[in-house]
Amino acid sequence: MSPERPVVGDRFRRFRERLATPRPDLPAQRQADERADVDVPPSRRTHGDRTSQPPENAARRTRRGRRGGGEELRVPEAEFTSYYGRPILKAPVWKWDIAAYLFTGGLAAGSSLLAAGGQLTRRPVLRRAGRVTALGAVSASAVFLIRDLGRPERFHHMLRVAKLTSPMSVGTWILTAFGPAAGLAAIAETAGWLPRRGLLGVVGRALPPAGHAAGLVAAATAPALATYTGVLLADTAVPSWHEAYPELPVIFAGSALASGAGVGLLAAPPAQAGPARRMAVAGAALELYGAHRVETRLGLLSEPYRAGRSGRLLRVGRLLTVAGVAGALLGRRSRAVGAVSGAALLGASVATRFGIFYGGVASARDPRYTVVPQRERVNGRRSVVDPATD
Repeated sequence: MSPERPVVGDRFRRFRERLATPRPDLPAQRQADERADVDVPPSRRTHGDRTSQPPENAARRTRRGRRGGGEELRVPEAEFTSYYGRPILKAPVWKWDIAAYLFTGGLAAGSSLLAAGGQLTRRPVLRRAGRVTALGAVSASAVFLIRDLGRPERFHHMLRVAKLTSPMSVGTWILTAFGPAAGLAAIAETAGWLPRRGLLGVVGRALPPAGHAAGLVAAATAPALATYTGVLLADTAVPSWHEAYPELPVIFAGSALASGAGVGLLAAPPAQAGPARRMAVAGAALELYGAHRVETRLGLLSEPYRAGRSGRLLRVGRLLTVAGVAGALLGRRSRAVGAVSGAALLGASVATRFGIFYGGVASARDPRYTVVPQRERVNGRRSVVDPATD
């Protein structure tokens, strides 16, 4: 006869006694978990996965905490992340050459306005410096733009259509109109070096009036050249650029005037630098006003303009602008002070353009600057619609 099998209740009782006995080879936490599993009725146990706990035990362990601190576990604050750690928006692929393009375009516009002022007030030094600088700056702009496009023929292809709703298309036509006019005005400055007889003499006599007309055409298109880049940046989905659409054209217009004034202060003697000083005051006022607005009006989206590399550049630009205007006004009789003031204004224009550029790039890389403003806009629309619906 087979030996009598122990009753199930006896086996279970011996099993509980064995669990009650301390086992030095197992951690105390695991022994406590096993005893808690045994205390739960069989109908409520979780089979298969030893790490899962019944609802009562899980709640008790949650309240107790794994380290015995007794504090309540809290859900961590949400982080603004996206799938695979990638940003929500694709950051601009533009690099430093586009930021340099922003500066050279403004410099060309401001210099052409300076040249027109020197032409109309009969200040040949200002006229000559403005025309030559405008041609050099617009040529550098074309180099930077073609370098970003990759192939020169792409610029030509953009001239096949004229689309008023596209800032890039409008900007291409502005450069096409400004470039030849600025070039002809600058070439006209060489008329005095040509012989007075023969075919070159005829060309030398025709260049000054043609240069005057071309200089006025370049000055007429200069405001559009100075501000269209601000519209171009604001037309993108980059948060800190898009929301600053009222201020960017103002900043770029002021920066263009300040850079043109810097050229005049560097090139002209104090007796002929009056228009340059007035341009410096007007440009600094517009630039400082616009920069202050983008750093304070946009709420969360103003942070990229105050922090990091962008914040440092904009602060440097503000200091250089104030120093340049102060030197231009206080050093009216000193050629050296005027030259230093002009260099400060040029440096301020560079710092401001690069600061605006890097601020937008930083806002596109952080998902927070995309998600939070969108939620605020949605909540704002709901707060307007809900009372009407009620």
